[in-house]
Amino acid sequence: MVRMFKRIAAAALSVALLGTLAVGERTSSTAEAASSALRAQVQKVKVGSKTYSVQTVKIPKGTNVTVGLANRQVGQVDNFSSIVKTYKADAAINGAFFEAYGGPPDPYGNLIIEGRVAHVTRNGTTIGFMKDGRAIMDHLHMSISGTVAGKDGRKKSWYVTFLNRTPGENVNMSIMYTPDRGPRVGSKGGIAVVVRNGKVVKREVNNNISIPRDGYVIVYFGTEKSSADRFEVGAVVEKVIGYKDMNGKEIPWENVQTAVGAGPRLVKDSKVALNAAVEGFKDPKILTASGTRSGIAIMPDGSVMLATVSSATMSQWAGIMQKLGAKQAMNLDGGASSAMYGGGKTVTEAGRKLSNTLVFGTNVTK
Repeated sequence: MVRMFKRIAAAALSVALLGTLAVGERTSSTAEAASSALRAQVQKVKVGSKTYSVQTVKIPKGTNVTVGLANRQVGQVDNFSSIVKTYKADAAINGAFFEAYGGPPDPYGNLIIEGRVAHVTRNGTTIGFMKDGRAIMDHLHMSISGTVAGKDGRKKSWYVTFLNRTPGENVNMSIMYTPDRGPRVGSKGGIAVVVRNGKVVKREVNNNISIPRDGYVIVYFGTEKSSADRFEVGAVVEKVIGYKDMNGKEIPWENVQTAVGAGPRLVKDSKVALNAAVEGFKDPKILTASGTRSGIAIMPDGSVMLATVSSATMSQWAGIMQKLGAKQAMNLDGGASSAMYGGGKTVTEAGRKLSNTLVFGTNVTK
């Protein structure tokens, strides 16, 4: 996990003044009409002795939102503009950290897509969007575990270490693969257990096995291979997702439909609340250095603000978000990954292909 904090490069990116983009009226699941506009503008913010030009896009509460994946798969990369076009976004911003320097481009943050958990992590901060249009933010730690009952009816417990990731060499762990990964797990080795509609249908050596659309695959590697023995063909499998904060307290995230995790937290309840080290960040580029930043905020009226700035330390970034009126705010991936779209144009241009984004709009495809 340390690698996630070693890949952020500072890069000054071109910015442009945004226009106003009108969007159609949308009725949320709470039956509240949301007829408004995605307001985009450049705002001048002074923090300390320095004044920053911050590109912002204001998004009304209840606007359609989902995670925009490169090629609609976890662990791929694509041009930011292609992701925006694929999802028919009216506004978009880069999302979670991902491996961008030589290894498989797997994300590092939490991802929830249409209520499906697509990736998990133990660090940072996550923003989530509920069915009723509300946005929430917390230090979310998700876990995946369950039971399996064989012919004798006895239940045995199981858990997985990671979700939709490429294993390293000589690892001792278990990884679950869901359809959000794509048609196959993307690697070989280990013992694969295939579950469809809550029942084990196959157990065999993993040779880049197919992922069923109506289930998932668990691959056990190294010393964990023996754990696959409890999954006999025909056994009934129950899966449980746990949602806790960094202190191990259960938090109500079961109804979150869309979520992206990055961090650190910048603002909590309208006050600067930056403690990157406690959230697990160790790289100086997060802790002390200046760089291009992307972030997202929940405003007092429940709307959401996307923002980018060309050069700021994390402490300055927190101060900027507070000055912009954020009630809750968090950092997203930055440096060459920093990218934002609105007003019909890309206003912060990514310096590399991206793994995942948050996309918003009336006609956003799911």
